[in-house]
Amino acid sequence: MYLVSADEMREMDRRTIDVFGLPGRVLMEVAGRGATRWLLTCFPEALTLKIAVLAGRGNNGGDGFVMARHLHQKGARVTVFLLTGEDRVAGDAAANLALVRGLGIPVVCLPDEQAFTARRRDLNHHQLLIDAILGTGLKSDVSGYYQTVIDFINTADKSVFAVDIPSGLDADTGQPRGTCIRADATATFGYAKTGLVLFPGADLTGDLTVVDIGIPPFIADRVTPSKWLLTESMMADYLTPRPSETHKGRTGHLLVVAGSRGKTGAAKMTAAAAMRAGAGLVTLALPAGIHDPIAASLTEVMTLPVGGADQPIFDLTCRDQITAALDGKSCLALGPGLGTDGGTRDLVTALVDMAPCPIVVDADGLNCLAGCLDAVKRQPGRIILTPHPGEMARLTGQTPAEIQQDRIASARRLATKYSLHVVLKGAATVIAHPDGRVFVNPTGNPGMASGGMGDVLTGLIAGFICQGYPLDRAAHLGVYLHGAAADRLAEKQGTGYLASDVMTAVPDAMAALSAES
Repeated sequence: MYLVSADEMREMDRRTIDVFGLPGRVLMEVAGRGATRWLLTCFPEALTLKIAVLAGRGNNGGDGFVMARHLHQKGARVTVFLLTGEDRVAGDAAANLALVRGLGIPVVCLPDEQAFTARRRDLNHHQLLIDAILGTGLKSDVSGYYQTVIDFINTADKSVFAVDIPSGLDADTGQPRGTCIRADATATFGYAKTGLVLFPGADLTGDLTVVDIGIPPFIADRVTPSKWLLTESMMADYLTPRPSETHKGRTGHLLVVAGSRGKTGAAKMTAAAAMRAGAGLVTLALPAGIHDPIAASLTEVMTLPVGGADQPIFDLTCRDQITAALDGKSCLALGPGLGTDGGTRDLVTALVDMAPCPIVVDADGLNCLAGCLDAVKRQPGRIILTPHPGEMARLTGQTPAEIQQDRIASARRLATKYSLHVVLKGAATVIAHPDGRVFVNPTGNPGMASGGMGDVLTGLIAGFICQGYPLDRAAHLGVYLHGAAADRLAEKQGTGYLASDVMTAVPDAMAALSAES
């Protein structure tokens, strides 16, 4: 599913009207009618409530006028509160306002804060508020009169339905612009705006639907959006059934270089998760000084002791042994539990520079690369980095807050600059590719905020690479199934599940996808 920016959506609308010839008033009518259907789905009791449409002077207000008309014709008690002078409403919005008046629907003009304050009591008598104030064209922070209105809506303890986008939400980043409507449900038009699926925008949007308003697919394709939402059907199409004669020699061999004293669990989970994803063989390379007790606790995973008998961590003396072990391997998973000792840093940069196979780098592997990213330049398109915002900040020199302000731009910038695949973890994980494409993942839940989740994700992605999936699809599948498995656990037991529980739930999540294909 395309995710579009405000500018991309505006261009699609323009071409649909000017090139294809579908009038803007028709688009507004279809949008308002579809939004009304979604409102009645989300609030089945709406026709028994008093409904207030709070409308601005632009096309967002015009969509609200269409909704007011359709709700009135279904028997609802609707009042339009116009937050401007009627003479400032123009174009298609003005035409629809005239139709509202023609049906005798009450229209209350509130052109300024004083007029709004005088009618607050009237608004408080309405049980359902429709936000048709500000659309996707917002260019600056909300302040003044509209800030007062939005703050009133947010504190009124009423059900709120947003038209196209909650007023005050940045359509591209998902960040509030000063203040923002907190909606219970939103109907957006044409295509989902990126800010509706990124956090905190996804929480402010509530239950979301995308209303098809008739934009021809060729128009969307010519605008060439470069962002997508991962969907169940897309992931089902990715999965390749295994031939009946498949054996472990045909499903790849992963080398995991991970672990140090006190951080052995990360190494074990990465290796085991790769097998849950379907890798045929997994070898876990461990510092020799911690190898024996870990090896004794593993069953399906093979192990390789590296370095001297008492060596507790990896360092540059391990390079030749690991290089030899990489011969014939399908993928290298590097980083979980490694530590960041100076010698370990030297080893990580050396392996990233010369590994003959695709590489997935996570956790301490990322921290070892901070300040040394030039090491990746000799492996264009063959490396996946999986940072959380703190690790991303260390890699890029930004702060975590700056990363979170625009996750898509941060991930895309790193991916295109260094020809990497970047998995920026967190709520609505962002996956950016060297060619600038970006995908946003909708699966996962707050129960995943516990240790070991990233180690499992690293193993899943590496496991898909081993089976021959292209790196971009391996990243998509790993991220989507990681979250989907956690969602299955959350549905059954809420929070409190472990990373190892998620790993164990992955095959069921994969089977559910296969059933969709």
